[in-house]
Amino acid sequence: MDGQPTAEVIEQIRDIPIYRESLAKGYFPLLDKPEIARGFPDNWMTPRLAAALESGEAEFVLSTGTNHARMQIIRPPYFLLRSYYRLWSEHPDIAHTWESGCRRVSLTTVLATEHVARVNAARRGIPPEPVPTLDDRWLDERTCYLNLRLDPAQWERADVVRMLGEIQSARQAHPRGWYHLDCSGYHLAHLVRKVGEWGLWDDFPPPASIIHAYEYTPVNVRRYLEQHFACPIIDLFGSTELGYLYFSDRRGTYWPHLDKMSVELHPVASGSTIYQLIVSSVRNPYMPLIRYRSGDCVRTLDGTPDPGKIAQFCGRQKELLSTPNGPVAQGDLDRCIGEASPHVFVHQLQLTGDSGARLAYTTFNGAPLAAAEAAALERGVGELTGRRCRLDHRTHIPIGKSGKYAWLANDISSTRTGET
Repeated sequence: MDGQPTAEVIEQIRDIPIYRESLAKGYFPLLDKPEIARGFPDNWMTPRLAAALESGEAEFVLSTGTNHARMQIIRPPYFLLRSYYRLWSEHPDIAHTWESGCRRVSLTTVLATEHVARVNAARRGIPPEPVPTLDDRWLDERTCYLNLRLDPAQWERADVVRMLGEIQSARQAHPRGWYHLDCSGYHLAHLVRKVGEWGLWDDFPPPASIIHAYEYTPVNVRRYLEQHFACPIIDLFGSTELGYLYFSDRRGTYWPHLDKMSVELHPVASGSTIYQLIVSSVRNPYMPLIRYRSGDCVRTLDGTPDPGKIAQFCGRQKELLSTPNGPVAQGDLDRCIGEASPHVFVHQLQLTGDSGARLAYTTFNGAPLAAAEAAALERGVGELTGRRCRLDHRTHIPIGKSGKYAWLANDISSTRTGET
């Protein structure tokens, strides 16, 4: 199957300038981000879109960049939030927490918090506060954002006490004291470590449900969270421009949520069982994306390109590591680390010359790995990457400017900036 759009989809995109050539040829090639940006927004402009922008039914936003360029897109207001709420409300394991009116507290990047504060300030016609108050950080009547620092490893006791107090406030609105915790897995793991370090567990009420949906959550981080929380822990996969496409159940199995969408999987290289995600979507009526190369990579349960058998969203295509045995993804290194030791927390692979690698890592308990585990990890990473690997235990690996961690670094000196 070559993923060409159906007649129904073609009717919905017929007037959009970017697709005129494909419509004339009767064939739609893969759509890449540079092509989307070329001539933007005129290459998307139709009378319907112009009217929607004028009325506020459509808006310009930027996609969220981690270690890749951000892209300007057009979408309905709260497009991603509504996609999230729909999945939460329909999810077989946690729909009851939506239906019962749980408030959602979000523990993720400070950039997300600052965005909410800017939106609220713009509504009131005033400049945003340098440090947003709790009132500034409510996105709607259901969702508030907690984090006010770039690097969660550098939260101080006062930060943690404040966030726990705000969680308590959110849960008090529910008759049973329930709340829903939305997070980056890394951020929540940092909070758990801080709470334990400072003896604050009595002030941290257990959530009724957890979703992590902001970045790749490593095997060890998910394992660590499962050790500390008894509620379902759910992963969502999606993007600013597409909404959410897949969700996990509480056991970690992924299920498609392809409303007004279809997905193709193409190998990233000949013979590879890492697949790039190609999405056709008319869910966003103002910027439908046909055969869009999202830049995300997946592995499937049986190694075949079946979108119904995705087992892992394993990273970004731009961040694949070339090795003698073919491309290696973020998820491959993560799996290797998780098999060698459950104690590794944050990790970053640093390439040294043509044939070496250094795996910088922190642990949940702050101590370096025992000799046997360290040797097994060095050996496993070496076999995976085809490079001589040695470990570099750290007490701190700085987070990126985006508020997310980079798993792969070519410049060792840059990764040491801010090391403690």
